[in-house]
Amino acid sequence: MTNTQPVPGRGRFAVRDAIRALDPVRDHQRICYLSACYDFPWDFARALEMALFRTFGIAKGTSLLLSTGEFVQRTQKRYDDTVLILGEILENGYDSDRGRAALRRMNQQHAHYTIPNDEYLYTLSTFLFEPLRWNARFGWRRCTDHERTAAFQYWLNMGERMAIRDLPTDIDAFELWNVAYEREHFVFAPANQQIAEAGRALLLGWYLPRPLWGMGASLLSALIDEPLLRAVGFGLPPRWLRRVVEGVMRTRGIALRLLPSRARPFRFTALGTATYPNGYEIDQLGADRART
Repeated sequence: MTNTQPVPGRGRFAVRDAIRALDPVRDHQRICYLSACYDFPWDFARALEMALFRTFGIAKGTSLLLSTGEFVQRTQKRYDDTVLILGEILENGYDSDRGRAALRRMNQQHAHYTIPNDEYLYTLSTFLFEPLRWNARFGWRRCTDHERTAAFQYWLNMGERMAIRDLPTDIDAFELWNVAYEREHFVFAPANQQIAEAGRALLLGWYLPRPLWGMGASLLSALIDEPLLRAVGFGLPPRWLRRVVEGVMRTRGIALRLLPSRARPFRFTALGTATYPNGYEIDQLGADRART
């Protein structure tokens, strides 16, 4: 089964029902594609942004991120490259020609730096758990057990193709590891704050004019947990604001239940026009120094 096949049925829960008819291990790529590109494209994109943001709280890794210049000087390009590489793999499958090319490009990028295995593993864990957590908080429907199992299989296979060691065999144990890792390594450092501020400015610039960034920063902080806010040096929002923002997001989820299902999949590879207005080749993605 390929990702180009249409979703059977047109009801609001057609995708969920199609997913339930699949095997969560054997068909994990198809399940992740259906979930992210049909039912939760906006939520998946926001959750991956939060996943990347969480890596900014790991003080022992942000000095390297800062030294590359990619996250501060070329923030939009760094974001677009990440979305496009992950989108190529999600939409085409990691064993397709384009999927393999995207994986090869990503591994070429990483090969230029000495990155500890635990930091690779932590980043992988954020890509798995942040979409699941976002869904539990704000999704218009809850992810099924099939989707949770498929997501674990998807990122486990991605980790193998990235040569990450000590990959887990149990999703619950992996989540406990993720929580413990953050508890130990979320420590404030100036590099954390500098990178996080650049990332926040990028996000706010998409939605708000510059004079409203202060308000937008408070709204964004209301979606982020206190340990991460402290690790990146951001102020804590008032409790009332957090309740309001979370309430609005949950109300959005309720409203989405009334809308029809998507007739066509959302294409993450259609994003990135800010950096590549005329389209892109996979070997263009990433830092110049890594081009081969």
